[in-house]
Amino acid sequence: MTFGFAPSAASTSSADLSAASANPVARMLEPAEWAAAGIPLLRNPREVVSGLHVRHHPQPATAVVAVLDPDERVRASASFTRRPAPADGWMFRNALLAQLRRVIPHDLRRRTPVRTAVLMYCRDGDARWTEEDGAWMWGLRDACTLHGLRCGAYITLTRDGWQVLGEGRGGRRPSADSAPEPFALSEAPPPPIRTGGAASEVLRRAAAR
Repeated sequence: MTFGFAPSAASTSSADLSAASANPVARMLEPAEWAAAGIPLLRNPREVVSGLHVRHHPQPATAVVAVLDPDERVRASASFTRRPAPADGWMFRNALLAQLRRVIPHDLRRRTPVRTAVLMYCRDGDARWTEEDGAWMWGLRDACTLHGLRCGAYITLTRDGWQVLGEGRGGRRPSADSAPEPFALSEAPPPPIRTGGAASEVLRRAAAR
């Protein structure tokens, strides 16, 4: 199953690519498009959210990308801060892909993806969908395609709590304001964790243009 994946470069015409690259609005997904993409549901979203919150303790404008194995254990994760710039799925895709390449090998040789990437974005405002969320969704989906992963959940973390967009599941804790809770992570070996780095540099250069 390859639901939630963007079309490959081979199946996309140069005209389509040129049109998309010239139009940032085309590089975002509406909630209905995301819901229709067949994104796999998390069995225990609160466990995933709490685990990532403990590992990275994100503040507003922090993105946390994680790779889960088939048992939903975190195998690698990375966090970085979004620089002030217009929301653009292409820029977000490049930032996410840079972090994925730093923390875990790609799965492009597999015929079917077995690992799933999820994204948790900590931001100001309420839990309602924004165009910035749509750009992150587009970026996550495309980064997963280029790294041979399944596109997984997009989670927002605000002062009101957390929410898995497109699923209607969420909770009050953790939130953007809460301190990390004592939390028993899975028995898997501690995965690689990165903060900042290449992705932050991608966003810094884009914001400086």
